[in-house]
Amino acid sequence: MATLDGASGTGKNGGAGEENKAPLNRAPEMEELVSSYLTRTNGYERNHCILPQISESHTLHITGAPIRTPLSLNRNDLLTSFPQHTVLSALQCAGNRRHSMRTLMKEVQGLDWRDNAVMNCLWRGPRIRDVIEKAGLIEEILTEGNENADARDEKEKYRGWYVQFECRRVECEKDSWYGAGIPLERVMRKEADCILALEMNNEPLTPAHGYPVRALLPGIAGARSVKWLDRIVVSNKESQNFYQKFDYKVLPPHCHDADMAALYWEKTPPVVDMPINSAIGIPAADSTVTVNEEGFVDVVGYALPAGEDGPVVKVEVSGDEGESWIEATLSYGGHRKKDVSLKWGWCLWYAKVRMEKGTGRRILSRARDRGGNVQKENCEWNLKGVQYNAYGQVRGLEVV
Repeated sequence: MATLDGASGTGKNGGAGEENKAPLNRAPEMEELVSSYLTRTNGYERNHCILPQISESHTLHITGAPIRTPLSLNRNDLLTSFPQHTVLSALQCAGNRRHSMRTLMKEVQGLDWRDNAVMNCLWRGPRIRDVIEKAGLIEEILTEGNENADARDEKEKYRGWYVQFECRRVECEKDSWYGAGIPLERVMRKEADCILALEMNNEPLTPAHGYPVRALLPGIAGARSVKWLDRIVVSNKESQNFYQKFDYKVLPPHCHDADMAALYWEKTPPVVDMPINSAIGIPAADSTVTVNEEGFVDVVGYALPAGEDGPVVKVEVSGDEGESWIEATLSYGGHRKKDVSLKWGWCLWYAKVRMEKGTGRRILSRARDRGGNVQKENCEWNLKGVQYNAYGQVRGLEVV
């Protein structure tokens, strides 16, 4: 695991140990990341706080103005009082691939994530929709002042309402607690597969990944899938937490410093859906690769769909600066549509790419998803270095 910042916390309930003195921010090396379709428990870890101390009595509160009956639920309540739903989903930091924006375009703010701030897992827990429906929503409050509201049209009925996710257990770097949120309409759509994750890959969540419960919001930037969740608030306002208002936003490209950004933070919407993307895990950048007798190099990577438009349906790879492209073989790890939806997961891809011998060579990748989104050669720069999704590439190869 490559550590960017901070140190690891240990212990079953999180937060134990002298080493838990700083936020944990680390990710596996790319070769390890693409070695398994389901990411093992050492997937990327991004925290804005130290790992909190979590007791067995940890409680999740569901509240808010339109909630009819506020609820307080522990982990066992969430396991036994609601249907459990399994979601195959990638989860990625909004700053995944930030290093490429920083080095190929110009300097950005934020941790220097390479292409490895992403993971792909089977998550299991109750739908957030089911928990909110048990608490009950008062429709008179939901539709007050909205003349277009139609109880039969969920998009209209929930317009202007948000779900705020909070962890108030520990102080963060830039706020006294961590919070995020998304539109209520998204979590109330059954097909959006938003759950309260209790398990990851058929095991209880690890402390670093949010034990005992976290939000899991497929297709959406990982910053919104709040860990160590202790409060869900239905509100007619977006989360007022620092990390929702002043981080994880694609600022206009002319905002090149903090002073200019200050003029745009509250005018710029928060990142929700992540864009289509792909990256190359093998071979590694600045490495020596050997062509086989036919002049081909083995290439392995991952590809991610845009938002709700998955799954990925095509990946192409080039070893000659984009002059020609070959179609890669896609793998969903043996998972089938009839068993679990593939729309939220990544695919791993494999290709044999013809390359000329020499130094300073590079390999490119580009993806397409079911919704027709196609990865482009370049993307627009932004100060926070989020949502970078230009062609995947490895550079500095010596081909022998």
